[in-house]
Amino acid sequence: MRLKYFTRISLFFLACATKPVIVFSQLSYDKIVQINGVVMTSDSLYGVPDVVVSVKNQNKGTYTSELGVFALVCFKGDTLQFRSLGYTPKDYVIPQNIKGNSLSLVQMLSQDTFFLNETIIHALPSKEHFNFAFQNLIIDDDKYEVARKNTDLALIRMLSMTTLPSGRENQQFAQQNAAYRAAYSAQQQPMNILSPIKWGQFIEAWKRGDFRNKKANSY
Repeated sequence: MRLKYFTRISLFFLACATKPVIVFSQLSYDKIVQINGVVMTSDSLYGVPDVVVSVKNQNKGTYTSELGVFALVCFKGDTLQFRSLGYTPKDYVIPQNIKGNSLSLVQMLSQDTFFLNETIIHALPSKEHFNFAFQNLIIDDDKYEVARKNTDLALIRMLSMTTLPSGRENQQFAQQNAAYRAAYSAQQQPMNILSPIKWGQFIEAWKRGDFRNKKANSY
């Protein structure tokens, strides 16, 4: 008898504890709304692409497709902000008395007007001044000219001969020499004085003039 009484009391308190959660969940679901809309121009009724659609004061939003279509889930009473370069910003407040959990929206945007500073074009004083300016005007190189200069073979060859090796290259060269000396440790290293390959390389270098006096070539 006591067990049945205790079971009834436990079920009663459990129902009282879960009822607010169920009611709160129902109220939260009722406030959620699915916005399916399209953003169009007010004069020609064309879809506006890449319009930023965000919820005010919240880190939530989306952007329109190429046809101006967007979809967003938010709460009733939120404020939607529509922002796009070249159009006047618009805000839309979602009504609280929407029936259901979906809303179809068509938002019109009007093109914004840009005012540029006044530009006055003056003619050159005379034909002689124009010829002088045309012949002596220094025009900066464009990207193609800069790329052509950077890939010039003569410039690359000159840089390869005058640029000092980096620390990584020096370390690699030192390790190669150490490995070469370690390979012939405790034995006589080979002599290339009788090597036909080295003699051939020497003759080719001599024909090219690699051993000429550098001072004579500098003048």
